[in-house]
Formats: sequence, C-alpha cells, structure tokens
Amino acid sequence: QVQLVESGGGLVQAGDSLRLSCVASGRTFSNFGMGWFRQAPGKEREFVATVNWSGGATYYANFVKGRFTISRDNAKNTVYLQMNSLRPEDTAVYYCAASGIYSGSSNSRQYDSWGQGTQVTVSS
Repeated sequence: QVQLVESGGGLVQAGDSLRLSCVASGRTFSNFGMGWFRQAPGKEREFVATVNWSGGATYYANFVKGRFTISRDNAKNTVYLQMNSLRPEDTAVYYCAASGIYSGSSNSRQYDSWGQGTQVTVSS
C-alpha cells in the first residue's frame, strides 16, 4: 500500500484559486496512476481528475474541465490539483488516491490507497 498525505485546502472566496498537494510514500511513485476525488456533505464521493504514471495523460470530470489541472512530479513523489475559478459548489473534502495500475481511472474501485482528505471551502 501507499501512504498519502494531502495538504493545501482552506477557506477561499468564489473565483479564487487553490493548489492541493499529495505526497506519496511506500511504493515506487512512478509505477501507478493517481486521482483526486471529493465528497461534499450529504453526497457520495465523486471523481474529479486523474493522471497516469508519467503525467502524460489526464482526464477530468466535466464539472471541472477548464478550471482544474492535475499534474505530478515523480521526482518529488507528489501529485497536484490546481483549482482555479472556484465556486461554492466545489466545497468538499478532497482526497487523493493511488491506483493499482499504471493508468489513471475515474472509477474509485481502481484505487487501493487513499489519503485522509483536505477540506476546501468556497464562500460566495
């Protein structure tokens, strides 16, 4: 398993930006895809973005396309989620996850390790 630690969440106003980071340890970082998911109060966890092992392929949920960017730095064992033009409906706990395969995935079942989450709150 991989240990994952997220950081970078906080309270911002609508239209602001945040960058989330997730540092991985315990497994060779470049051997697996990474993803970001989120869970708002009273809602199920949902897919946000994913990146493959090299960073060369990414995929996003429709509701974040053009606003969020996922990237990774394999030398730093870190995956990022740059979030721009934040909206109140982006308020959630954001989780990073490590998949068991080289590619990324929008399916949470493809992920075998999860971080503890970081809170993002966007005020209107």
